[in-house]
Amino acid sequence: MAKSEWSFKSAVELTAALTARKVSSVELTQDAIDRIERHDAEVNAICVRDFDRALTAAREADAALARGENKPLLGLPMTVKESYNIAGLPTTWGIPAQKDFIAKEDALPITRVKDAGTVILGKTNVPLGLGDWQSYNDIYGTTNNPYDLGRTPGGSSGGSSAALAAGYGPLSIGSDIGGSLRVPAFHCGVYAHKPTFGLVAMRGHTPPPLPPLPFERDLSVIGPMARSAADLSLLLDVIAGPDPIDAGQAYRLDLPAPRHNALRDFRVLVIDTDPVLPTDTAVRGTINALADNLAKAGVRIERNSPLLPDFAASSRLYMRMLMSFLGATFAPDIYAGAKAAAAALPESDNSLAAERLRGIALSHRDWVMANGGRTRLRAQWRELFKVFDAVICPVMPTPAYPHDHSPEQEKRRIKIDGKEYVYPDHLAWPGIATLPGLPSTALPTGFAPDGLPIGVQIVGPWLEDRTPLKLAELIEREFGGFTPPPLFDD
Repeated sequence: MAKSEWSFKSAVELTAALTARKVSSVELTQDAIDRIERHDAEVNAICVRDFDRALTAAREADAALARGENKPLLGLPMTVKESYNIAGLPTTWGIPAQKDFIAKEDALPITRVKDAGTVILGKTNVPLGLGDWQSYNDIYGTTNNPYDLGRTPGGSSGGSSAALAAGYGPLSIGSDIGGSLRVPAFHCGVYAHKPTFGLVAMRGHTPPPLPPLPFERDLSVIGPMARSAADLSLLLDVIAGPDPIDAGQAYRLDLPAPRHNALRDFRVLVIDTDPVLPTDTAVRGTINALADNLAKAGVRIERNSPLLPDFAASSRLYMRMLMSFLGATFAPDIYAGAKAAAAALPESDNSLAAERLRGIALSHRDWVMANGGRTRLRAQWRELFKVFDAVICPVMPTPAYPHDHSPEQEKRRIKIDGKEYVYPDHLAWPGIATLPGLPSTALPTGFAPDGLPIGVQIVGPWLEDRTPLKLAELIEREFGGFTPPPLFDD
């Protein structure tokens, strides 16, 4: 079957086509459904299908378009990470004990995208408890990378990144605490934006069977994914803002404009590697090539700065605070074992693995002290962003790797230029933006020699999300962007 001319268009392009009546929402929705039915037995990105309701919503969108209604996402088909509550559909977070949990109401971000006119096709696969850079669980199986079915699509929003790469609609939404938006985007050659911490209200992005109440999950955010940089802004504008039953009682969102609208006006610090976690030849190469191209376009590029916070120290702090939060829900026996192991660590051991173990057992007193360290880190970043507009750095050190479902992540290894590194140490690069809560936009920059996608992240100033988003948009416009995987480009 021939590929539809609409399968890999951006949301912005599709909105223009819908408005001009060149295509209908039903046609776009059916096209995406057809692609899912044709290809998803191999990819396994869509774990929960909602096609009947999607087609009903598409018909309603077409009627609204005919009436001249104007909504930002009107008629656009999209997917949603499995971890969001959608009324009438299962929400499991990949946890077998929750396989029969059915959400009774939509999460707030789902309400917002529906109110904006979108058509939800279904839910995308995740790892168990959203806790991996691979997307597999005992309920829904394994999601594969559309560029190489034997490799990970990333995680934990791996189903969403695979769906975008395979042409299952132009938009998706995911979440990120350890790179779970940016890592899948990197591995599947698509775009994602980790918003400033707290920018997007998360009610209903809730592990079952907890009630969908307003709740601040330390370090964690939710955000948009797309095949085009401009589409990230389109979707972020819809989902951003305080919860109307919480902070929204008093506060309204007013994001500042991007600092610049032309490439030549940006001041960018570029980091391509670090001894804490080196990057491989392909990743370094794409970062350096991008830096050279940006310099030729007039961007002021610097390759080092004393203003950049110490990466080793901030990575260790991130490991402690991340695992302190995640460890709070560990089973009592696991927690007790971790606490005993942490107590036995020599004081001189400051490896990232040791810091993760200490984090699980962190006392509240020690957490308060760690949080003070984060406050000082944020102050350092504020000083840096007085001189620079953005920092371009790695998302991950290597392209997508073969599936590895061995149970203990601390025993997994990833090779970087032939040398083995501890799997969870890869948290360091996503953590550069996560710990201080900064916005970060992941964008593809090309392909490694073996044909796997590679890219970068653009870290921006606190609550200036439009700045890294604009820079990503300008880079896409100047140097190109998403390229469909040959395997699924009918």
